[in-house]
Amino acid sequence: MTEYFDDLETRSADAREAAQAAVLATQLAHARAHAAHYATLPEGPLASLPVTRKSALLAQQSAAPPFGGVVATPFAGLARVFASPGPIYEPEAAVPDYWRYARALHATGLRAGALLHNCFAYHFTPAGSMLEGGARALGCPVFPAGTGNTAMQAEAAAHLRPRCYSGTPDFLKAILEKGDELGLDLTSLQLGHVTGGAYLPGLRAWYAERGLVVLQSYGTADLGLIAYESAVREGLILDEGIILEIVRPGTGDPVPDGEVGEILVTTLNPHHPLIRFATGDLSAILPGISPCGRTNRRIRGWMGRADQAAKVRGMFVRPEQVAAVLRAVPGVAKARLVVGLDGDRDTMLLRAEAPPEAAAALAAALQSATKLRGQVECVTPGSLPNDGKVIDDTRPVPG
Repeated sequence: MTEYFDDLETRSADAREAAQAAVLATQLAHARAHAAHYATLPEGPLASLPVTRKSALLAQQSAAPPFGGVVATPFAGLARVFASPGPIYEPEAAVPDYWRYARALHATGLRAGALLHNCFAYHFTPAGSMLEGGARALGCPVFPAGTGNTAMQAEAAAHLRPRCYSGTPDFLKAILEKGDELGLDLTSLQLGHVTGGAYLPGLRAWYAERGLVVLQSYGTADLGLIAYESAVREGLILDEGIILEIVRPGTGDPVPDGEVGEILVTTLNPHHPLIRFATGDLSAILPGISPCGRTNRRIRGWMGRADQAAKVRGMFVRPEQVAAVLRAVPGVAKARLVVGLDGDRDTMLLRAEAPPEAAAALAAALQSATKLRGQVECVTPGSLPNDGKVIDDTRPVPG
């Protein structure tokens, strides 16, 4: 059994950086030439290029259907088109393992000839196709189980004897419990690859007690696979087909390794060349390389959402406005806007890692950016939590 999917997983950091830089240069030129949204993309290093946000893509697709100018392959040349909630339309080109999930399934332990019981949806959204494409690239047959019908899922698994499950983290448990209830033999299921939901420690322990190896990945309908877990279960290893940055929410400004921020992904997919695509998800880079020997960088996994807008006194305040405050006052590394209540009046307190003499300038910049008055508290560097929050809405949720 080959431990690694290919040699890309164990190449040196220098070799990976050089190879990705060369592919990226080609990708940017291709996007400028074939995707209308990127026709005026400026030259410069990746970190200086504008961010593409999913919220903006929704409006772009409405204005320029079907894809809003971010797809570089003609519509007639695609194999499938999907619609995720929004709706946001995603293309699938007619290439093997288009979504790059073979690598993640291989790390889970799936090998040629083993049957995959695929419980992701096969209608509208691309999740079912993502995992099926990965399994087929490994030489594995697929049972397209889809979602729901727990008893039928258990009965089919008892007859077909799949080796591996793919689906949301909790649905495998539901199938196994239904199998127990019906007296079915589901011992063929030894592996699981889960995504699309929280994989909590209690559920991990439940699978381990039954002798199953169940690993997770992180991906999106726009980008495909982003990162995946290996058997050592120490963070999620970045896929070889993307370039990932962690930035301060609401900006395109990279944060130091280890600091929580928003995930931006640039794909090396020539058909759908998303560049600095803001996922809206928070994570952080883990130091070092995985003990499993894969040398790509790792992230800590999903750590919350970056779209932290709050409505204050009838007006929305967004992370981009907090970023504007920091740009207006030099020397402020980090800040958090705490939204609260004083009686029935909304309050704003900007807690900034800045010297006390910066308070007045920060208050003026806050009012200029938000059109609202707020208080400022200057705190010592490093004292704000490392959780990616730029706006912390502490008001009670209406009951």
